[in-house]
Amino acid sequence: MKWFSVIRGSPFAFPLAALTALAMFFISETSYQQATESLDGLGKMGVVRTSIQTIWRNLVDAETGERGYLLTGRAEYLKPYSNALVSMRRELDQLSLYYAKDPAGLALLRQVEVPTSEKLSELATTLALYRDGKEDAWHDLMLSDIGREKMDLARIAIERLLALESAKVEVGRKGVYQTLLLNRIGVSAMTALSLLALFMYLRQTTALVRERESQKRELQAERDQLETEVARRTQQLTDLAKHLQNVREDERNHLARELHDELGALLTSAKLDVARLKSRLGAMTPEVADRIKHLIEALNGGIALKRRIIEDLRPSSLSNLGLVAALDILVKGFDERFEGRIVTELEPVSLAPSGDLTVYRLVQEALTNIAKYAQAKTIRIELRAEASQVHVAVTDDGIGFDTARVRSTAHGLLGMHYRVEAEGGRMTLESTPGNGTRIEVLLPERIKPVELAESVST
Repeated sequence: MKWFSVIRGSPFAFPLAALTALAMFFISETSYQQATESLDGLGKMGVVRTSIQTIWRNLVDAETGERGYLLTGRAEYLKPYSNALVSMRRELDQLSLYYAKDPAGLALLRQVEVPTSEKLSELATTLALYRDGKEDAWHDLMLSDIGREKMDLARIAIERLLALESAKVEVGRKGVYQTLLLNRIGVSAMTALSLLALFMYLRQTTALVRERESQKRELQAERDQLETEVARRTQQLTDLAKHLQNVREDERNHLARELHDELGALLTSAKLDVARLKSRLGAMTPEVADRIKHLIEALNGGIALKRRIIEDLRPSSLSNLGLVAALDILVKGFDERFEGRIVTELEPVSLAPSGDLTVYRLVQEALTNIAKYAQAKTIRIELRAEASQVHVAVTDDGIGFDTARVRSTAHGLLGMHYRVEAEGGRMTLESTPGNGTRIEVLLPERIKPVELAESVST
């Protein structure tokens, strides 16, 4: 059985099946051709046997018709005689063509033709004597044994010729049986080989399917592992982005406090010193007065710049007045530099402090990008609560851009995206060249303590 195990896993299973099918076709076609030839030969033999038997029947009919005419003198008895002569001649000609390439058959046919011709000659002579009125002569000729002897010779030759054809028929029948037997054996053997090849092919196909399933499972496992790794890395990047944003905001807060405490104190002290100097100098020349005035204006400008920088680093309005007021102040400050129209729809919402800061930075970054790239004429800012979610949207009618080809330096959009994800929200960006841009964000609304207590008691 070792060879069978080797064969059934062979890659030649399908070629073997194909060759087996071709062999079956060849055997079947060959057997069909041989059987067809044998049957055609048997058919010809049957026609020849019929011709031989027709010759004997015609010979008998000729003698019978002649005897009837001699006994009755009625001419209608000569019709079978005449027909028998014509038919016999035709059958002898056909048999001569048939046995032209068969010496043994042709010799037997000659043995049939000689006594037949002699018998016909004897019948013709008797009729001639009858018609000449030589009654004793034809009567003596008819009663003689010449006719019987010729009939016996003809019968014996015909029987031999029939025996020859019977032998040929038997050989042909055996050939047909042998052909059918060989065809049966060949078809059975090829069928067995076909079944073996089919079994090998199906087993090989099954093994291939199992291998594919195994590879599919392995690929799925690798894909699941990769997806898990991607999810883990994405979460890590989100956490890192949130951490970096927190660090950035902490640094901004620290810098804002330093500017407020240290720089503010220095500028205020310098302004007070300038005021004391101005009061103590008394009368001043116009040049000195201008210098003092310019210094005071510079100090006031420095103090205003300090306040503006502090507001940019950490908007005090957000902590002191809330998100709506802080956004309103931000928009008014931007509107002073913007040459278009700004439409705001700001409604109070409930967010965590980090969420308020996320929304504020989002709007701040969006306005900055619009000022740099959009060339917009109208800006629309929306803030409202919808179904336990806070909806934020910034829309402009600027030149827009292809979102599939965002510049690699556009870190602001990426930063907004990670900042929103860090707050558990979702951000979508819609823009096409020439149709403006829309940034939309959904953040989870914070449940107020009173609402939480009511939900728990319920």
